[in-house]
Amino acid sequence: MSDNPLWAPWRSEYVLRQKPCVCVFCTMPTKNDDRDNNILYRGKFSYIVLNLYPYSTGHTMIVPNRHVSDYTSLQIDELAETSQLTQKAIISLSKAFNPDGFNLGINQGKVAGAGIDEHLHIHIVPRWNGDNNFISVTGKTKVISFSLSKVYNKLLQYY
Repeated sequence: MSDNPLWAPWRSEYVLRQKPCVCVFCTMPTKNDDRDNNILYRGKFSYIVLNLYPYSTGHTMIVPNRHVSDYTSLQIDELAETSQLTQKAIISLSKAFNPDGFNLGINQGKVAGAGIDEHLHIHIVPRWNGDNNFISVTGKTKVISFSLSKVYNKLLQYY
């Protein structure tokens, strides 16, 4: 079986854009417009943000404010808050989208699959029974049902 390409023109912006010299997770919360940056919630030590290139609808990340790349380098307050915000995100995603389960993950380092390895972040990926259907299995393609702005608006009411 050969792989068939799926036209995804919205990815071209990511592929062609000049990669920033500064950490996106450090600069994102310094900007004034949370909606433009898809920041759903700000804690004292970390924040909740939608993933711009989600694996599924509602793919969310918990990001420490401090620039740290290693999970074991998190301080006690950061560790506690990232855990609390992970729980908060799961509750909000459950209310908004009623998923059947979640994948939680940290890809620490490039070799582990981190796209942005210099700044630690926790992925929360909602899952539904049957979300591994023919298009994802045979077409190696994910279907995202909602735009980021619709996901943001739907989730925001639970924060």
